[in-house]
Amino acid sequence: MIDYRLGEVPDLAAARDLYGDCSLGVRRPIGDDTRFGAMLSHANLIVTAWDGERLVGLARSLSDFGFTTYLADLAVRDSHQRLGIGRELVRQTQRAAPQAKIVLLAAPAAVDYYPRIGFSHHPQAWLLDGDAPLR
Repeated sequence: MIDYRLGEVPDLAAARDLYGDCSLGVRRPIGDDTRFGAMLSHANLIVTAWDGERLVGLARSLSDFGFTTYLADLAVRDSHQRLGIGRELVRQTQRAAPQAKIVLLAAPAAVDYYPRIGFSHHPQAWLLDGDAPLR
């Protein structure tokens, strides 16, 4: 039985272990405690999934709770994928901010997942890396 929790920020070790056991670990600064800790502590909408005492899933979002929720990370442990955990994490995120649309950037390994659970593609997204100069 998976236990879903709203607003519970996991400790760095549990989060690092989860991210390291899914495709997000290579694209997030899990070895930098300051940056990784900031990612977790500054997200204002976190839903976690627990299998007993083990963190098996996490949806990390930034939301204004009225118009937009940016789903920054949807992490599900490899051993727990294809069990509906990701879908339920998104459902719980949506339930926490029901008037806000959910926006995300798909990880390359998950690009086919999101259309299957109801997301539509939006081609007008733009990125500016944190260290890129603004012209």
